[in-house]
Amino acid sequence: MGMNITNTPSVAAAVSSASNGTPGTAANAASLLVLRKALDTQEAGAAALLAALPQPTALATEGSLGRNLNTYA
Repeated sequence: MGMNITNTPSVAAAVSSASNGTPGTAANAASLLVLRKALDTQEAGAAALLAALPQPTALATEGSLGRNLNTYA
């Protein structure tokens, strides 16, 4: 499952502006810089959310509980 980042207004506006510009112009270059900044902001937000997740607990390494899993099809 992929993450859809185009539903945020800042990214949608930057993509629209960058795709509607004339290639090789200063306006198009500026639009691409704004798009890059919007994507970098999205990346930083996603990284912060991932860093905020609790760490998983350690699995059992000894004893009779929590070490084996029997499955049947």
